[in-house]
Amino acid sequence: MAVAMASCGCTIGAYTKLVAFEKQSISKTAFFGCSSGSDPVKHLCTSSRSRLSYSLSTMIPKASATAIEGGSYQDTDVVPTPKVIIDQDSDPNATVVEITFGDRLGALLDTMNALKNLGLNVVKANVHLDSSGKHNTFSITKATTGRKVDDPELLEAIRLTIISNLLEYHPESSAQLAMGEAFGVEAPKEKLDVDIATRIQVYDDGPDRSLLSVETADRPGLLVDLVKMVTDINVAVESGEFDTEGLLAKAKFHVNYKGKALIKPLQQVVANSLRYFLRRPSTEESSF
Repeated sequence: MAVAMASCGCTIGAYTKLVAFEKQSISKTAFFGCSSGSDPVKHLCTSSRSRLSYSLSTMIPKASATAIEGGSYQDTDVVPTPKVIIDQDSDPNATVVEITFGDRLGALLDTMNALKNLGLNVVKANVHLDSSGKHNTFSITKATTGRKVDDPELLEAIRLTIISNLLEYHPESSAQLAMGEAFGVEAPKEKLDVDIATRIQVYDDGPDRSLLSVETADRPGLLVDLVKMVTDINVAVESGEFDTEGLLAKAKFHVNYKGKALIKPLQQVVANSLRYFLRRPSTEESSF
């Protein structure tokens, strides 16, 4: 059923700031931009030994203290796995965000207000219920342009804003999310082994593009780092989907090199570079 987009006079509460990491610049001209340079097959990203780090100076808006429809805390034995999907493929004019947390989420009017604080407009919102739970879907555009979001840092801010608000109203989800360790009330009791959890595949997806699939342990800043890692090899990211599913992050990006699908050697370079970047650091490296 559709959710009425009524205006809400909620006051945005305090801000949650992410942990600061070493500042790394990333092209803001377009999320899916690519700079043409040397042959990326020869560019093996040897500089990646100094692991990429992430910086997001954006202050993440929290929801106000108003009640969320159907969103009251439920003390049950089984806590559903929270899911946040950021979809750049479904709508050519808007970024589509879907939130699922069993039947515990309502209209999320406060979350929409928090997104407005990031300079965004929620142009459409829908809720539908199926066997997997209540799915809250938002179509988001930038307030300044009326177009979909193309900046990876802003996309990450959207993701973390939604997760922050989820943790605010559903603290029981903290132990279910990797973000619970970053700014939740309770860190996950079990952590994923990054080396085991990480799966990277590159497929041919027609003559003009390839499909890059990444599954790995989630953490703040991961979306920005993945895009930066790929574009550093001069591979363009056209569109994609980024899913937060409990402790896991699952990304699918349509990529190309100079308007063509990635040849096999370049596919291997992308996969190996991402594996190296995402791998668990050794004791010796982590001591520096």
